[in-house]
Amino acid sequence: RERERERERERERRRRELKMGDEEVTREAVMTNRGGGDGLSHLLMTIFLYNFSTFMVIPAITDVTMSALCPGQDQCSLAIYLTGFQLAMIGAGTLVMMPLIGNLSDLYGRKALLAVPMALTILPVGILAYKRTTSFFYAYYLLKTLTSMLCEGSVHCIAHAYVADKVGERKRASVFGVLSGISSCAFVCGNLSTRFLSTPSTFRVSAAMAVLAALYMKIFLPESIKEGNLSLHTRLIQHHDDDSQLNRVSSRIKHLFKGLPSPSDMISLLKTSSAFSQVALVAFFANLGDVGLSTALMYYLKARFHFSKDQFADLMVIAGVAGTASQLLIMPLLVPAVGEERLLSVGLFFSCAHMFLYSIAWSSSVPYVAAMFSILIVFAHPCLRSIASKQVGPSEQGKAQGCISGVCSFANVISPLIFTPLTALFLSEGAPFSFPGFSITCLAFVVVSTCNFQVKKPLAFSHPL
Repeated sequence: RERERERERERERRRRELKMGDEEVTREAVMTNRGGGDGLSHLLMTIFLYNFSTFMVIPAITDVTMSALCPGQDQCSLAIYLTGFQLAMIGAGTLVMMPLIGNLSDLYGRKALLAVPMALTILPVGILAYKRTTSFFYAYYLLKTLTSMLCEGSVHCIAHAYVADKVGERKRASVFGVLSGISSCAFVCGNLSTRFLSTPSTFRVSAAMAVLAALYMKIFLPESIKEGNLSLHTRLIQHHDDDSQLNRVSSRIKHLFKGLPSPSDMISLLKTSSAFSQVALVAFFANLGDVGLSTALMYYLKARFHFSKDQFADLMVIAGVAGTASQLLIMPLLVPAVGEERLLSVGLFFSCAHMFLYSIAWSSSVPYVAAMFSILIVFAHPCLRSIASKQVGPSEQGKAQGCISGVCSFANVISPLIFTPLTALFLSEGAPFSFPGFSITCLAFVVVSTCNFQVKKPLAFSHPL
C-alpha cells in the first residue's frame, strides 16, 4: 500500500509538471496570437532607427564641443565640466521620470509613452544640423539637457517592458539580448556613417533619422497592452466613469495622479524579492562605472593620443561590431546553457578589465584592443533586465523596468559629480602625479565592487506586488 501511494504521488507530480508546461506554451501562443512576432519586428526596427540617429552624433559631438568652447586646443577643462554637469542634471531628471514613465506605460500603453521621447529627440540635434557656432552650441546644450532630463533612457525602458509583454519568461533573456544586439548594430552603422560624413552632414542625417524613427513607430508599431490587459485599476476607473464629460475628465485627472509612483512604491518594489534588490544594487554600481567612463574616455583619449572624430568612430565601430555579434549570435546560445547569473558575472568582470586597460594605455593601439572586450561586456545589462522582469507580474513590467532605470539614473547623478573633477584634474598640468588615466582606474574599482553582490537565480513571479 505504501508503494502504491508513492506511485500515485509521483503520477500526480508529473501531471502537475505537464499542466504547468502546457500553461506556459498556451501563454506564449496567446502572446503570438496577439501579434507578438509582428510587434517585436516593428519594435526592433523602431529601436534601430532611433539608436542610429542617437549614436551617429557621439563621435562628432566632442570635436564640436571643443571647437565651440576651446578652439584649437586638445585639452579643455570647461568642456569636461560642462559635460559632467549635463550628465548630472540629466541623471537627476531621469531619476524622477523613469519610474513615472514606466508606471504610466502600464496604465496607458507602451506606444503612447514612446511617442513623447522620440519626438523630443528631434529638437536638439536639429539645432546643430542648422549651425554649430558657439551660440548655437549653447542653445543645443540647454535644449539637450532639458529634453534628456525628461526622456533620456525612456525609449529603452519602455522597449524592455514591451518585450516582457510579448515574450514568455523562458525566452525573455535571449530576446532582451537581441534587443541590445539591435541597439549595438545601430551603434555600428551610425558610427560607420559618421566615419564617411562631414560634421554638418552627420547632424543633418541624424535629425532626418530621428524624424523617420518617430513616424515609423507611429504608423507601424502595434500596442502591446490590449484594452483587456490594462491594469485592473484602470479598468475599474473606466467602468465607473459616468456619462458626464466633466466627471470623466475629473476621474482621468485623479487617476493620473494616483498612478504616479511614490518613494514608498519604489521601496516596496525593491523589497519584493532579494534578487530584485540585488539586481538594483548591481545596476547602480555598473552604471556608475559606465557613465563615468563615457564622461572621461573621449577627453582622455584626445589629450593622451590626440584622437579626433574619425578615431572615435573607429573605436566605437570595433566595440559595436563585437557587441552586436555577441548579443545576436552568442548570447542566445549561452543563456540556456550557462544561465543569466553567470553571464552577468562574466560581463561585469570584463567591464572592469577593459577599464583598467584603457587607464594604463601605453600606445594609441591599446584602446582598440580594449574595445574588443565588448564581445563579453554586453552580457551584463540584458541579464540584469531579464532577472528583474522575472520578479514581477505581467501588469508590473513597466514599473519594474522603470525602477531599474531610476536606480541607473541615480548613478548618472553621482558619477559625474565625482569623476568629472577627477578627470579634469589629472588631464591638467596641475595633476598631483602623472597618471592621465587615474579616474578610469577608479571607475574600474567601482565596477569591482559589484562582485560583493551575488545575484541569485531568478524565481518566476508567484505573487502580486
